[in-house]
Amino acid sequence: MKLGLQLGYWGAQPPQGVGELVAAAEDAGFDAIFTAEAWGSDAFTPLAWWGRETSRVRLGTSIVQMSGRTPTSIAMHALTLDHLTGGRVILGMGVSGPQVVEGWYGQPFEKPLARTREVVSIIRKVLAREAPVTNDGPHHPLPYRGPGSVGLGKPLKPIVHPLRADLPIWLGAEGPKNVAQTAEIADGWIPIFYTPRSAGMYQPWLDEGFARPGARRTRADFEISATCHLQVVENAEQKQMVVDAMKPFVSLYMGGMGAKEQNFHNQVFTRMGYGELAAQVQELYLSGEKDKATALIPDELVDDMHIIGTASEVRERVAQWEETGVTTLLLSCRSAAEVRQVAEVLA
Repeated sequence: MKLGLQLGYWGAQPPQGVGELVAAAEDAGFDAIFTAEAWGSDAFTPLAWWGRETSRVRLGTSIVQMSGRTPTSIAMHALTLDHLTGGRVILGMGVSGPQVVEGWYGQPFEKPLARTREVVSIIRKVLAREAPVTNDGPHHPLPYRGPGSVGLGKPLKPIVHPLRADLPIWLGAEGPKNVAQTAEIADGWIPIFYTPRSAGMYQPWLDEGFARPGARRTRADFEISATCHLQVVENAEQKQMVVDAMKPFVSLYMGGMGAKEQNFHNQVFTRMGYGELAAQVQELYLSGEKDKATALIPDELVDDMHIIGTASEVRERVAQWEETGVTTLLLSCRSAAEVRQVAEVLA
């Protein structure tokens, strides 16, 4: 199993020391570094900026929000960066949620599965560069002939010849239909709450996608890049401190990342068997009682979602994740020393 460094998206200010983290990850044998975006920093610019000092690690987005750019614009970003890095880009994308899509990007959120299929299809046409790019779908018609059109749209091929027509596309997906479609049309999957305990829930959804006519991959060559926090500690007391520190992040996603009417993360926790807890945490979180919401998060949930323990315990837990089909562990590390420690423990 490979290791990836998750740089995430920025908080109120750009993070410090990222260059050292990236250099340490490359030197320590990590396979890839990933950047993310929400409604602040974008994913492509930091990846290009910090990735410029690397020569070996793959460079991925985890994830690019599809509604923030047209499919051809996403393809332009990917093919440009792929040339600059000598073919090391992984294009990770996702639909985000209605609060961000409609509130931040000003785009309709309806029919996210159909939109995803169109976006992936268009990007693959751009990268293949076999013909001028057209699309008959309702979400991203090319050429555009709708309201406001002057009727002069012309199908085009990219001026730049893409370095790789098969540039890997990974998708972030959470629900049954979305996960199945990901297994059908993508090269990899970026689950947000994949754990050894919940892994069995996803297998039928993945198998459904792999079994569809024209599926792009099989389980043998499909990548699963699971995100978790991995930290090596000396004893049980230190572990409890880390577990407690992770609980606010769990309660944020369970209760605060989305509207009460539609919170995809909350729905995942419900499918994992935490339905009653998820409802209570969401109720408290949305009413402003974040500390009370966080206090409800049980230790065992954090322990399932993340890998925290002594060196031997970490190795044992990583093996459990690998046995479920995970090909890459996508980790957030706080220092170059921590990157080196993780690599040494898992060497």
